[in-house]
Amino acid sequence: MSLTALELNPPPLPGEAQQAPEQQAGRRNLLQLVQLRWLAVAGQLFTIVTVRFALGIDLPVVEMLSLLAVLSLFNLASWLRSRAAQGVGNAELLAALLVDVGVLSAQLFYAGGITNPFIFLFLLQVGVGAMLLGRTTTWIMVAVTSLAFIGLIRWHLPLRLPDGSSPVLSADYIGGLLICFVLCAVLLVLFLGRIGRILQRRDARLAELRQRAVEEEHILRMGLLASGAAHELGTPLATLSVILGDWARMAPFAAEPELREEIEEMQIQVQRCKHIVTSILLSAGETRGEAPHQSTLRGFLDELVADWRRTRQPEAFIYLPLALPNTALIADTALQQMIYNVLDNALEAAPSTPLQFSAGVDDDTLVLRVIDRGPGFAPETLARFGKPYNSTKGRPGGGLGLFLSVNVARSLGGTVEASNRPMLDGGAEVVIRLPLSALLPLPELDDAR
Repeated sequence: MSLTALELNPPPLPGEAQQAPEQQAGRRNLLQLVQLRWLAVAGQLFTIVTVRFALGIDLPVVEMLSLLAVLSLFNLASWLRSRAAQGVGNAELLAALLVDVGVLSAQLFYAGGITNPFIFLFLLQVGVGAMLLGRTTTWIMVAVTSLAFIGLIRWHLPLRLPDGSSPVLSADYIGGLLICFVLCAVLLVLFLGRIGRILQRRDARLAELRQRAVEEEHILRMGLLASGAAHELGTPLATLSVILGDWARMAPFAAEPELREEIEEMQIQVQRCKHIVTSILLSAGETRGEAPHQSTLRGFLDELVADWRRTRQPEAFIYLPLALPNTALIADTALQQMIYNVLDNALEAAPSTPLQFSAGVDDDTLVLRVIDRGPGFAPETLARFGKPYNSTKGRPGGGLGLFLSVNVARSLGGTVEASNRPMLDGGAEVVIRLPLSALLPLPELDDAR
């Protein structure tokens, strides 16, 4: 946990760019501790001078100033340590704070111990520890400061007031002070720890939102490029369609059955390309439901599987619709392409082995599973699953299909998860979970309200 509240655009430290975030945080926390310690040195010096010469209270000035000199030298060494390239760990921060506790205890020993009102400066050490240290080491700080508090009850030099008297506290009052100190220290750690965890969750959420914004911007750029490419491809595809139609009617080609079959296959592929271009143009800039193609859940998946099987022609494909309800839904182009992407990746990973696609509903959630018998995902690919260009295919643009699929599922309130199957079965499994409420036509949603 870092003391972010005191960091105002701190300059980069030497070698910081090559360090992990935890190491950077440790060095910056040590630097914050150095800055706070300089304030503590200045405050103690001002207090000693004021009490001794303005209030006339007798203090062992030489010993107390010597302690300040030692603390200043230690702080200078800590500053040099914060400039070094090595990271600073939690134990090192704890050791630095224990030095502060030791010097403060020695100062209070010379200045009346438990009778000195500055005894509660130990709470400042506990608060700083709660912000800089981990949970276990923070409780070590509470224990050490409590022991120092108890020790100063028994061992200290009496504070000599100007009239020659020394303050005397009753045992009951001292016991109350001790209970108050321990209670304040524990509550301070619990309160600051809870605030720190809330801030950590907030920072993690903000980082996730920033990452999502970057990914959505990336998707927008790709969508604009795809839309522009679709417009540009329309003319050459139309030209190819006309030329192939002319060839099919020419006598030399019509007389050759093999050539005629090839021309027909080329016409089919051109029509498929035109259909893809048309789908891109219909989807570009179009909000969900403006021009919906309404279908049923079972009908949509059956049609999708039939089209994918016809165009990809896998060697072995198993489709398992598991008791799908006859629920109406919007046959969204993005949803269809998302499922195509996952099936295409599975087929490419294991083209000659059985590929299984199952669909079912679990607690108002559509669950789609794609299982292949290929080599599975590499560990680094699973660690960055859903990130752009995260692929082992070794070609430009690889990994965009799954990236787009994850973001389409996310926009519908769902998830896409990938895992490797057990060694005996082999292969990989991708599970898509989508809430049925996100697939319903808008009128049904209105009726449900």
